[in-house]
Amino acid sequence: MSTSPQILVAENSLSKSSKHANMLNKVSQITLVFWLIKMMSTTVGETAADFMIFNFKLGLPMTSLIMTALFLLVLVIQLKAKEYIPWKYWLTVVFVSILGTLITDNMTDNLGIPLAYSTIGFSILLALVFAVWYAREKTLSIHHIDTFPRELFYWVAILATFALGTAAGDWFAEGLNIGYQNSTLIFASGIALITAGFYVLKLNSVLCFWLAYILTRPLGAALGDWLSQPVKNGGLELGVTSISMVFLLMIVSLVSYESYKKGHQVNNH
Repeated sequence: MSTSPQILVAENSLSKSSKHANMLNKVSQITLVFWLIKMMSTTVGETAADFMIFNFKLGLPMTSLIMTALFLLVLVIQLKAKEYIPWKYWLTVVFVSILGTLITDNMTDNLGIPLAYSTIGFSILLALVFAVWYAREKTLSIHHIDTFPRELFYWVAILATFALGTAAGDWFAEGLNIGYQNSTLIFASGIALITAGFYVLKLNSVLCFWLAYILTRPLGAALGDWLSQPVKNGGLELGVTSISMVFLLMIVSLVSYESYKKGHQVNNH
């Protein structure tokens, strides 16, 4: 049985269109490597902000101005890319993590806003971002970040999750006196439950992704503080500098692996 030229042309066009759409998606595939880099970037956001404030003695306001400028520069680089480029994407995530931490710290330290209020406020803000995003695009799937408006919504949502996660992590550990270690275990357990819900109960994948993404930020905040804070404050006192450097090296290694894998896939095609 022969295939008509018209059908072959249609199939080839569909194949090219599908490949083009995949290339335009600006977000990493959701794999174990994705979650490892995400978790470590959240911890780096917590420790790097403290490192610049205290070790460089820049202070919170100056550190915030510098990191805002650098974030905007990195974001422009990411937005100008036509496809997912691992180092551009993850560099943006790291700077979002640092900026999200600084936003919450400024609200707490300079404006005197309680962590509980910050947590509630950022939760409402994130819900509004999702509502507007869905109303406009009819999807919140990170598998279709393939237009400029969707990418803007994505990064606004990501920034809100980092600010929310910082507030929630600090609120649990410090405001509620749960401690860094116990807070780390609580948020890790929450992510484990979401994972079980996705694989066992077959819950909605988009919902599970965003819930897990939100919880990795307070997990990273609590973990970063637990590893770096003094023993008298409930930490392991491994040092902000040591934790930042170790996690940065691990991020660089994993992003390099992502770049190699992506290049290998392109060459095979």
